[in-house]
Amino acid sequence: MVDKRVLGACPVCGSPMQVTGLHCERCETSLTGSFELCRFCRLTEEQQWFAEVFIAARGNIKEVERILGISYPTVRSRLDGIIEGLGYPVQRSNDKEEPDVGPEERRQILEALDRGEIGAEEAIRRLKGQDGATRR
Repeated sequence: MVDKRVLGACPVCGSPMQVTGLHCERCETSLTGSFELCRFCRLTEEQQWFAEVFIAARGNIKEVERILGISYPTVRSRLDGIIEGLGYPVQRSNDKEEPDVGPEERRQILEALDRGEIGAEEAIRRLKGQDGATRR
């Protein structure tokens, strides 16, 4: 049997998908209508997989680092992406000085740091939007 998953976002425009039918194979009952997807269904497959790893590790970031072979900043970045994907605001360590980069650019910077392509000081500078590029 092929594992089929419900798409949480439209592959064309990215808007949330809506389920319009449900069916019970055992008793052949069918329901049609407009049903909301759960918040977790709206996460990307990668985010769902990361959430499973995080939960299996009982929220222990050190264990997630070990299992996935990634750094603390990468774990935090991916966790922040899930929190945002679930519709919650991400708490930053210093709300007064909000980074001037979007979540995708933030993820890329942290992954570059994790791969050793840039140093910690360069990552901080870029996260603060001080790389010389025009923002927003």
